[in-house]
Amino acid sequence: MTTAFRAVLAFTLLAGFYVLVGLILAAAVFFDVLLLVDFHASTVKIAIVLTLAAGALVRALFMVSRRGGGEQPGVPVGREHEPVLWQTVDELAQRVRTAPPDEIRLVAEVNAAVSEDTRFLGLKATRRRMFVGLPLLQTLTVDEMRAVLGHELGHYSGAHTRLGAPVYRGRVSLIATVRGLGNHPFIQRLFTWYAKLYLRVSQAVSRKQELEADRFAVAIGGRQAMAGALRKIHSTVLGWDLYVGNYLSLTGSGGTRPATVFGGFHALMSDSGRQAEIAKLADEPEEVSPYDSHPSLAERLAAIEQLPEPEQVPDPRSALTLLRDANVAVQAVEQSMWTPEALTGLRPVSWEELVAHGMYAGRNADALHDLAMAGQRVMGANRPYLDAAFEAIARGRQAELAAVLLEQGWAPSETLLAGVLGQALEAVLIQLGEAKWTLSWSGPARLLFDDGEEVSLSEYAAQVAANPAAVAGLRQWLGDHGMRHDYIPIQEAVSPN
Repeated sequence: MTTAFRAVLAFTLLAGFYVLVGLILAAAVFFDVLLLVDFHASTVKIAIVLTLAAGALVRALFMVSRRGGGEQPGVPVGREHEPVLWQTVDELAQRVRTAPPDEIRLVAEVNAAVSEDTRFLGLKATRRRMFVGLPLLQTLTVDEMRAVLGHELGHYSGAHTRLGAPVYRGRVSLIATVRGLGNHPFIQRLFTWYAKLYLRVSQAVSRKQELEADRFAVAIGGRQAMAGALRKIHSTVLGWDLYVGNYLSLTGSGGTRPATVFGGFHALMSDSGRQAEIAKLADEPEEVSPYDSHPSLAERLAAIEQLPEPEQVPDPRSALTLLRDANVAVQAVEQSMWTPEALTGLRPVSWEELVAHGMYAGRNADALHDLAMAGQRVMGANRPYLDAAFEAIARGRQAELAAVLLEQGWAPSETLLAGVLGQALEAVLIQLGEAKWTLSWSGPARLLFDDGEEVSLSEYAAQVAANPAAVAGLRQWLGDHGMRHDYIPIQEAVSPN
């Protein structure tokens, strides 16, 4: 089946979706009118089901139609801002025999992409945009970046973007419709089947188009450059996901945000330990699905190897040299990542400080507060003294403490009390200035004493939680570190020094 035929089929299925919606609406109207003209009890149920389903369909489509394109991501850069980048794109556009984009935007994504605003279901183009991910510029060489840009411009040359917008809107409409029919299982199954068929066909078109665009990339940059770019992008995506999930997600802790987003990402990707970890992840077999929009990395690399190698002059410089001033571009893109509220309300800090705040807030603050509150309830104290929780353990009332912790939202576990106690003791050491969460780009943050020794309280906390007689030694140990017996954790004062 040719790509052109699949594209026509996908567009036909999209039209068929709206025909299917129209049939449901027409059936609902028919049975409603039939009830008014000739009432039968057997018809009532059918009319009600169809009318409610039709209402759900109309509501879903109305909500989708109200969604505007929204503000475009990233930072627009004009020819006067980034002349070398624009010159490169113009040159590559000529080579693939297409018009250059009307706009280039630098974005905070491990991706490069093109879009095209169209009218009349893709028959007329109005505005072209190219999106260039700053993490790619950090990672790729000029050769590899030229191949990636050639790939994206190849989508223009092959008219891949013309039907992209209506096909994407159809995909969104179908998914919204299926979700909106949750109370109508039979009709939902009908639209689910139709949506799967549409997605399989339209995504197969997308995969073919990616392979076509790869041919443009190789013609511009060569097999080695494009293959190297694909491998690096695959690894960089894994690194970026790790970075966002384990580091950037700490934003907001203690009212802070990282002073440098891409500086942190560069540090992580430059760490030898992380490089080995990411390389191992990259070597794992890819899961493939008929609903994937891109072919697998292995399939793309195999297809590239079959293409002719063009004559070219290598350029192994960093792709950042395509920018007039990389530092200015980085700062602009980082600013675009934050909402106005985040820019004004969150204090920019170093990664060391952000990790210290974030780890404390995520691991220790709630444990310290909730254990003190549980101790207050079990012992009937007038204030949430942490020592009240110790006293409850000393009197063998661990089960009552655990029950209160469950009420506070902690997950059931045989080691619940020991786990919360260990995290709370870590919090005490942090608040007393005895220990601090320490940044590591190689792995998880580590809680260290001032002399560099790692804090490890899990086993000790388990011993105390299981043995009331051990509470006396715990009190002595905490007193040696400077904790008073009347210490009261205040949840608002959770920021470590």
